[in-house]
Amino acid sequence: MRLFRIMSILEGLSYLVILCVPLGLISRDYVFGLGMTHGVLFISYVLLSFYAAHKLRWSVLVWLAVFLAALIPFAFIAVEVFLRRLMQRQQSHAQ
Repeated sequence: MRLFRIMSILEGLSYLVILCVPLGLISRDYVFGLGMTHGVLFISYVLLSFYAAHKLRWSVLVWLAVFLAALIPFAFIAVEVFLRRLMQRQQSHAQ
């Protein structure tokens, strides 16, 4: 779960960095490297989301919401809040 949370944040940040290119904040010279990095992070995010969904027994709708969050800028923050609350709930039940 911790690895998925880290990947979620990295993927979300890489998406925001890519979006800085058309805004002119980052040179177009870096598009290939940024795109390749983001692509690897996105694929890793999707694969880890499958693993997390299986391990935590998420419904298809929860997994779909987590997946769609990867397509919306800044939505990774909502995923992080969701995962943090889920972990806190699990820890309180374990005690």
